[in-house]
Amino acid sequence: MPRSSSLVPYLLVLPGFLLASFIILWPIHQLGVISVSEVNRFGMLKGFAGAANFSAVLTDPEFLGALWRTLIWTVGIVGGTLLVAFPVALILNQDFYGRALARIIIMLPWAISLTMTAIVWRWALNGESGMLNSALRSLGLIDSNIQWLAQAATAFPVQIAIGILVTVPFTVTIFLGGLSSIADDLYEAARLEGSSHWQTFRRITLPLMAPFVNIAIVLNTIYVFNSFPIIWATTQGGPANSTDILVTYLYKLGFRFGKLGEASALSLMMFALLLAFTLLYVFMTSRMTKR
Repeated sequence: MPRSSSLVPYLLVLPGFLLASFIILWPIHQLGVISVSEVNRFGMLKGFAGAANFSAVLTDPEFLGALWRTLIWTVGIVGGTLLVAFPVALILNQDFYGRALARIIIMLPWAISLTMTAIVWRWALNGESGMLNSALRSLGLIDSNIQWLAQAATAFPVQIAIGILVTVPFTVTIFLGGLSSIADDLYEAARLEGSSHWQTFRRITLPLMAPFVNIAIVLNTIYVFNSFPIIWATTQGGPANSTDILVTYLYKLGFRFGKLGEASALSLMMFALLLAFTLLYVFMTSRMTKR
């Protein structure tokens, strides 16, 4: 085969690769310039600041709190989503009457704007006239209204629950794709060998679904880590910044306090965290696969 023909596939993807590189790398370059500069609230660069913006972020007590809550937020939603989505996908993969309707219902939260979903939940969780308090009072489970979003003890767990609700449809879609790729002959052979449902699940379904679980973990981690609408639409990081995560803390730094240099430094730090997690997770899963 001529050498020139072997280069054709690379030449065909080169324009898209260059465009994607520009879209990704140019903003990172701009953030890098701003993060080491002294910037006024209108975005004008006033001079070189070195690592002052990074130091200011790292020494801010609010940063450490937001970082810890981001970890809880991400692990809670991603882990909770996997625990809910896997059995739901297994059920929806079965052949039963009304399966198509059930799949549509499961996908509905994904079809609605995340901001609108958060606003609806904010109304439902209103401490005085919310539907949740009304339902709990009518069932006799509570005697007085609970201020769900006015106290950190209830606000943050409720926001995590909302995050799980809106992340399940996307994850179920990934798992359904994986389950549909498993050949029925494997299950038939397992039944002929006398395997129980649990043995079939553990020895066939789980190993073959591992790549799809890995995809769900990586994509959901990136998505949840940067998720802004739920917290902002419900509490705006309150009360007293007790539900702030890194992305809402970043928004406040840049657009509420006008600290664009510190906001750029935090953006780069968040990008580095996600990149490090993705590379580490892919490396670990690839090593486990080779064993």
